[in-house]
Amino acid sequence: MSGKAAWISLAAVIIAFRAFLRYYPAFGGMPSQADRRAYRGRNPQFDGKQFQYPETWAADSGLHDDRISDKRTVPQTALPAGNPDFQQRNGLHITWMGHSSVLLQINGTNILIDPIFSERCFPLQWLGPKRFSHSGVQTGDLPEIHVLLLTHDHHDHLDPQTIRALDHQVQHYIVPLGVEKHLLRWGVSAEKIHRLGWWEQLSLYGAEWICTPTRHFSGRRLIDQNRTQWCSYVLRADGRTVFVSGDGGFGGHFAEIHRRFGDMDLALMECGQYNRRWHWGHLYPEESAAAAGILGAKCAMPVHWGAFVLSDHAWDDPPERFVRAAEQAHLPVLTPKIGETVSLDDAGKHQTRWWREIR
Repeated sequence: MSGKAAWISLAAVIIAFRAFLRYYPAFGGMPSQADRRAYRGRNPQFDGKQFQYPETWAADSGLHDDRISDKRTVPQTALPAGNPDFQQRNGLHITWMGHSSVLLQINGTNILIDPIFSERCFPLQWLGPKRFSHSGVQTGDLPEIHVLLLTHDHHDHLDPQTIRALDHQVQHYIVPLGVEKHLLRWGVSAEKIHRLGWWEQLSLYGAEWICTPTRHFSGRRLIDQNRTQWCSYVLRADGRTVFVSGDGGFGGHFAEIHRRFGDMDLALMECGQYNRRWHWGHLYPEESAAAAGILGAKCAMPVHWGAFVLSDHAWDDPPERFVRAAEQAHLPVLTPKIGETVSLDDAGKHQTRWWREIR
């Protein structure tokens, strides 16, 4: 093959690859020029092309990635699964289904957060990180979902197979700016989608849903980095305040969220898939516990672990370090098994450190 022919072949491959990333449905949609103009008017941290984290909030916690577990990245045996109970009831109940997938039930309102039920967290189910734990819960086992809450568009938080399987059970979606384009691409009705910018809020089912900042990034392709917003959430319902951290590194947004909304009754805190190389975008466990303290959390629960290997730390390093740091700060920590339904009112009964018995 001549040099000219080789360059033509390479150009054809690049064009085909970019077309695949842009048009393969599982990668989702992309904001239009009109969308970008609208986003700029709703979030000053959007420059017309990309969302950014405010430099004034960038901070170093002073904590380090001091790993303590000598276990492998994947457990040698199956993780124990609890018994979910989705019956409607009073109070606040939590069912963790691995990674960041959580079902909150608050006085009859069912809230599903960042669900992923696929075997792999990637659009191509023969490629990408494979699940190493199972909750025993399938999409069809879930009750009617009044609100499906999404924090950002990374593959381990937004899964097209899961969205398609659940959509008929979902009444409303609440998403950060831009993420609605993915849902629309996958056939979700626009009438069901509520998109929010940072500090915007929505009243629904007698609750307040507030989109709040976090220090992270977004994108489902190599060619669309930071074109959609990422976020955390504050939920106020039935006299309770719940914080959903989403993914993100340490920064001044935690103090600002607490200043605006006060103490949290429960904080669901990212606590896994950290690494020194991308520390700015993910919390070390000790930072996660410290952030819960800044938020005035009365109880915290570590998530973003126990399902997929997205970094090189031991599979149990996140909860072990989080619990140790929280105990030193006298912060109660919920640590349910995957698939176990627990009540916030009985938090003291759900603090078994079950992972310590598993290699």
